[in-house]
Amino acid sequence: MGSFLSWNPPSGMDRATFISVFGGLYEQSSWIAASVWDQGLSQSADHADGLLRWMKQVVEEAGSGPQRALLRAHPDLAGRVARAGGLTDASRDEQAGAGLDECSEAEFDAFQELNSRYTQKFAFPFIMAVKGSQRATILETFRRRVENEPDTEFGIAMDQVHCIARYRLEALGECED
Repeated sequence: MGSFLSWNPPSGMDRATFISVFGGLYEQSSWIAASVWDQGLSQSADHADGLLRWMKQVVEEAGSGPQRALLRAHPDLAGRVARAGGLTDASRDEQAGAGLDECSEAEFDAFQELNSRYTQKFAFPFIMAVKGSQRATILETFRRRVENEPDTEFGIAMDQVHCIARYRLEALGECED
């Protein structure tokens, strides 16, 4: 990814603007963007890869408590909150893009059962960057990952969170490939 926001690069934004633009890259966790800005933005933040690297570093250095809170900030896939219209715009668009808003009753029931098992086992919701995936693939991945060991799944979930952040930055339409 190349430079972006050339008319107003991130390093030139005030704190409120930066958080407004980038605070939603990580689900309901604008503290990550705030921390990046508070550390003193450099021109490395004016490139998508540099900004994402910096945000990932903030998350990695935050420790397990904030990381687990970040994971718990994510909604269940094809869950009751989604059906009730309670998702963030980004989550709603991502889930709809994967067809999760069109689940049959059997698929919905399967997601509910897996969401329950997964959350009970790991204490955070199943997280998958669903862009480009279809329901059947998501369900297959879900069934496989619910069998993982907790440490393995924590690492996978964190990787997926960073992948979602990258997709969301790309969706801002401000990045060059």
